[in-house]
Amino acid sequence: MSRVGKAPVTIPQGVDVSIKADQVSVKGAGGTLSLVVNPLVKVSNGEGKLSFAPANDSREANAMSGTMRQLVNNMVR
Repeated sequence: MSRVGKAPVTIPQGVDVSIKADQVSVKGAGGTLSLVVNPLVKVSNGEGKLSFAPANDSREANAMSGTMRQLVNNMVR
């Protein structure tokens, strides 16, 4: 698994994150952002932290999990 993809994204107070089948939406004081989730990545929300995992053992899924994690982290910040 990608080193970047292993780190969870902490959701700060005042930020709402919703995960739908193929989309992650982040709503905060600055507005709302959304991102389509790549099918190679599984996103889960637990106790104020978002976790990203590759959907299979391929190299592309591993790389995409780190990419998606960083994109969502930028949306939250």
